[in-house]
Amino acid sequence: MNPLHLVSFMTFTAALSSRAVDPVIPKIAQDLFVTPATAAILSTAFALFYGFVQPVLGPVADRVGKTRVMTVCMAVFTIASFASAIVESFALLLVLRMITGAACGGSFPVALAFIGDQVPVAQRQVAIGRLLAATIGGNLIGATLSGVIADLVHWRGIFIVLGFVGAITLVAALIGFRGMPNVRSVSSFRDVPANFRALLANPRGQVCFSSVALEGIFLFGVFPYVAVLLLAAGEGRAFIAGLVIAAFAIGGVLYSLGVKYMLRYMDQPRLMIAGGALMALCLAVVAFAPPWPVQCVAFGAMGCGFYMLHGSIQFYVTELAPDARASAVAMHSLFFCSGQAIGPIAFGIGLAFLGAPVSLTISALAMAMIGYVAARLLGRPKPT
Repeated sequence: MNPLHLVSFMTFTAALSSRAVDPVIPKIAQDLFVTPATAAILSTAFALFYGFVQPVLGPVADRVGKTRVMTVCMAVFTIASFASAIVESFALLLVLRMITGAACGGSFPVALAFIGDQVPVAQRQVAIGRLLAATIGGNLIGATLSGVIADLVHWRGIFIVLGFVGAITLVAALIGFRGMPNVRSVSSFRDVPANFRALLANPRGQVCFSSVALEGIFLFGVFPYVAVLLLAAGEGRAFIAGLVIAAFAIGGVLYSLGVKYMLRYMDQPRLMIAGGALMALCLAVVAFAPPWPVQCVAFGAMGCGFYMLHGSIQFYVTELAPDARASAVAMHSLFFCSGQAIGPIAFGIGLAFLGAPVSLTISALAMAMIGYVAARLLGRPKPT
């Protein structure tokens, strides 16, 4: 199997788990005797450990090889997924979601650095778009199947499916990466602190990292509450919540298919501004609590807008430190996932004190501003 196809398959598998819990938050809360707000912490735990493991996994991938790190993380993912299907307490499930999040942290970020090593700059954003397509496809199928399995069987069945898919992917990695040379960029772990200091001192790095952190807070804080908001409006089917969340991924797939055509008519700064504006418009639509089919369309367009902005930021991240790409991407993921971890808590507070319309409107204004400011700062000529 082509190595680029194999790493895409691995990111697809990890992505299946990232949004699989969101549509079934009310069901998990009922079975494990916690409130929906408490159950939503499962999403925070996943994102938090996905991000917090990055300062470790990035330098390790630079030092020992990216394919080796991805393979070990897939083994941990498989074991944690099977274990999640049999636990009887919320605390244990929370711990396993932390472990799963950490294991998934060795998929997309390391794969993005792998592409930076293997693909020339001229073709890189298209290659990143294809990797995003695999990741988005995993989000799409994971969210949709989660709701279907929960309605037809039980929410525990989701983790059994994830475990089996992880096992298949692990076998494919062990076979496909066998004999493949590991690209190592960092000569010693002693270089790691200096690399991180240089990344944080880099003005472009500061823009990239702060932008994705704010994306995580103002956009992804909404996702664990989609099922809760639909339930408050009288729509209690987990399948519908999964469908609305999956529509975001469909929009991302449309982006990945059309990015090379978009770049013919828009440079990256304009693409980023348009993406931020599109997300703002869609969040404003959702603030009016329209029927779920309208929300599906809004989330689909929102997904396209998100990847127009986020995919461009990822391109800039791969060029921050060519000699330590996995560390640069790891720092990017740390900030993004930290934002995703804060987001559900922040949106929950906003929901309780301000209500959904005001909270969503604030998120809309924030996304438009993020797209505009990041485009203006990253679009400047690179200092020599």
